[in-house]
Amino acid sequence: MSRRLRLMLLCAFLLAACCARAGFALAAHLRTGHATAVKREQARIVTFARRFLGVRYSYGGTSPRFGFDCSGFTRFVYGHFGIVLPHYSVAQFGLGRRVARARLRPGDLVFFDGLGHVGLYLGNGRFIHAPHSGTRVSIDSLSGSYGAGYDGAVRIVA
Repeated sequence: MSRRLRLMLLCAFLLAACCARAGFALAAHLRTGHATAVKREQARIVTFARRFLGVRYSYGGTSPRFGFDCSGFTRFVYGHFGIVLPHYSVAQFGLGRRVARARLRPGDLVFFDGLGHVGLYLGNGRFIHAPHSGTRVSIDSLSGSYGAGYDGAVRIVA
């Protein structure tokens, strides 16, 4: 093989190696960028949901003015971010990706009581929800009385 051909092959190999390395770095950067954007969106969802602490429970309610029921609350919060959820907790459970309890992240929807109740996970074992008639939007612990009725969770923002 001529010296010139070996030199060209070596240059091509080095160029390919550099391109591959740059491609891996770009892919890692994009993954990190996406993960950061997702965390930021989840934080925004949680912050927005907290604005409605104290809003009264209203069966079938879908607004802070008239009150919320549980699925109306999660629907309203996600709707603010352009994500349409049905106004029915069982249907909301069918959306997104299922998440193990140990892998919950802020913004995940958490379900209880045979999927008859839904709330929004805040982090640190707590969630925000519109509990039932006679109450207001509040924060509760997953390890409290709701823990026994926990059915699962889905991640809408991923």
